[in-house]
Amino acid sequence: MRSVRTRHFATRMRSVPIFGLAIAGLLASALSAPAQALSLTRERPSTVWGHTFSGPATKGVTTSSTPSTKSIQQSTFVVTYNNFPDWAKKDIQAAVDIWSANFVSAVPITVDATWTRVSQPGILGSARPGNFFSNFFNAPDPLLWYPSALANSIAGDDLDKRNPEIVIQANLAANWDQRNDGRPSKSEYDLTSVFVHEIGHGLGFLSTDSYDNFFKYGILEQPTAFDAFVQTPDGQRLSDLQSPSLELGRALTNTLNWVGPLGIAANGGVKPKLYAPARYESGSSVSHLDESTFASSGLNAVMTPNLDAGEVFHDPGPLAIAMLADLKTKPPLGVAIALPGPPRNVVALVGDRSAVITFDFPANARTAQITSYSITNLISGEEISATASPVNISGLKNGVPYTFLVAAKNELGTSEPVPTTPVVPQPAWKIGVLDATSDGIHLAATTYKNQPAIVYTDKTRGDLKVALWNGKVWRKVLVDGRGGSAGRTSHSVAGPVSVCVSGSGSKEVLQIFYTDLVDKDLKHATFDSTKFTFEIVDGDGPSVQSYEIADRVRTASDVSISNACAVTSAGLQVYYRDESQGILLGATKLNSGKWSYELVDGDSKIDNRTTGDVGVALRALSVGGKTYLVYDSVISKNQQSIITAGEVRLATKSSGEKKWSYKSLDTPGGEIAVAGFAVSLNKTAEGVIAAWLTASGVSQGTPTQIRWSNIDLAQNINNIPTDGYGAPALPLALNSKSVAFGCLLRICSANLVAASAKSSLTLVTNTRDKASTDSEWITANKIRYLATSNAGKLVLVRP
Repeated sequence: MRSVRTRHFATRMRSVPIFGLAIAGLLASALSAPAQALSLTRERPSTVWGHTFSGPATKGVTTSSTPSTKSIQQSTFVVTYNNFPDWAKKDIQAAVDIWSANFVSAVPITVDATWTRVSQPGILGSARPGNFFSNFFNAPDPLLWYPSALANSIAGDDLDKRNPEIVIQANLAANWDQRNDGRPSKSEYDLTSVFVHEIGHGLGFLSTDSYDNFFKYGILEQPTAFDAFVQTPDGQRLSDLQSPSLELGRALTNTLNWVGPLGIAANGGVKPKLYAPARYESGSSVSHLDESTFASSGLNAVMTPNLDAGEVFHDPGPLAIAMLADLKTKPPLGVAIALPGPPRNVVALVGDRSAVITFDFPANARTAQITSYSITNLISGEEISATASPVNISGLKNGVPYTFLVAAKNELGTSEPVPTTPVVPQPAWKIGVLDATSDGIHLAATTYKNQPAIVYTDKTRGDLKVALWNGKVWRKVLVDGRGGSAGRTSHSVAGPVSVCVSGSGSKEVLQIFYTDLVDKDLKHATFDSTKFTFEIVDGDGPSVQSYEIADRVRTASDVSISNACAVTSAGLQVYYRDESQGILLGATKLNSGKWSYELVDGDSKIDNRTTGDVGVALRALSVGGKTYLVYDSVISKNQQSIITAGEVRLATKSSGEKKWSYKSLDTPGGEIAVAGFAVSLNKTAEGVIAAWLTASGVSQGTPTQIRWSNIDLAQNINNIPTDGYGAPALPLALNSKSVAFGCLLRICSANLVAASAKSSLTLVTNTRDKASTDSEWITANKIRYLATSNAGKLVLVRP
């Protein structure tokens, strides 16, 4: 069943002159930044809810906390209301405002809230995180799982743009105070108080434990950071107890304390006691402060399991805020019961005067309580200590082979060391800054009036720019964003972008497609070297148009995920993903100036189409009147939301044809379980070539190799091994001779002609931004460059 979302509306087309164009030179200065850790993030769905139960009637209004005195917004919450009456929305917004002043995050927190009838008596509200993440960038403990909003806050990036960070349900049958006065009677419940409590669960005040009432087993298969701060009286962490086990079952139904230093300090130096009654209560046990200890504690009672009628909480309280702050730090170690086993999958990767050492945790990591890892250089004897993989080893010599030993340590001793294979550092390419004020996370490039043009974003400011080369200097121009001046939007437009050129000679026009990240619309800007015009292509329709409707019109779907444009004799065309329904849409600009819409794929299996979830990775190319679309299609996922089957698809249509022709370029089979993740297209003298990433069935949804094919010839798929350089990832950029790709901490390149040989691989950059980035090949003054993001700047890189 495909889901739909409520949308906003956007502005109409307008024309804007350009003033104050910025001019800058090429390759202003070289970069020298330390390597950044880039983890292989893991994601799991959230299935455990935290509840608020209705307590007894009180003698009257009990204001356990006063409205928050904080007024500085420290985070942004975006709420989707499902079936809520207007009075309820006001109470919920009050709770949202309270948390936005008390929880710090640079990443917006989306909340999916539903007004519904619940099946279990006595529940006022329930909440869960959208997902859980581990091993992400900056994770305090990569072994543990962190809820969406908390993980995004720590990583400084949205780790899952498709799903909400928090899911909340409110019981429509409860006896609510509907007056918005914050003064419920002795038989009424305050909705703002319930949402203050439930948002706390969604932010991370939640254990993922469960309990078997028949066998008395405790179960904790996905220990969270919250579970690691919970200890038994004898010092054992809840996250370290065997699961399932009677021992864990006894722990869940006996005394449990919070051991985070900030929480202890906020509780007057005493370890806060958690709610763990002798009879386990699903949705309440462990995930709350102890009712008998804190019910009468005023400010700190908000995260107890029950809300009494007439009781009001309009502040999270210092204890709950302190405990959430603890979750952003590394938990204290538990009790080590054995020596660590040896680290697994130890590998050394090529760097510039450096090597990157990667490894997996020992098999007994949870019980060994590892304090550090030692990496020993066998040539120099130097030993480096680290707390997690990957580890950058600097100070090496290019061209010299090195081998390292990796061992795990805890308070009981050191594991057996594991050697790496030899690695030979090599020089990276030369890097120069094109725009030091923009990160260029999303970018696209083309040739405009016989010179390169790069359209790129600035995530920090929410801007979109274009850089134009005139043979001597780069001219940098603001396209859209930056507060909405001169007819531009005030929303962030730092999302996916594509660019094409229409016309010829002096009448060439840049056609730029980009995304409004607030309204989730697809926007279009034209640029003739003098002025811009702006319009919305799609996303601002009156309602979501079902994929079952053949006659297409504007939709209200989220169309901000991906886009790719092409110019043919039929006109200007753009293709884009409908995120609300998982389909691939297209739009063609008619001579009348209006847009004509079509559904390309993802809706049916008729005529070799697919019902897969399509178009997250998408590229378009027009050659000789023929349009090529290459895109991914997710066929299946497991219960942990890991893609288990996916393919790369090709859709083509020649001028004058009404229907698309479809085929699969790469499908699951043999060692390939998932094809997709990223795609790239390029025109060559021998035909159109495409490249993509693939994963095996045992790699848990992580790409393991690059494949490419000339799609104009008889299909012959070529593999590009990346051994010694790291598993391939975004960005993926293809030209006629080589493919650039992300290689763990860096960017690498492979020669297509000699792709089967390891010698075809080269190191492009020794660092890479933690966020997923785009890269594009350009040629300026007959020199080939790779445009990409590095150290928060847009740069050009060449051999």
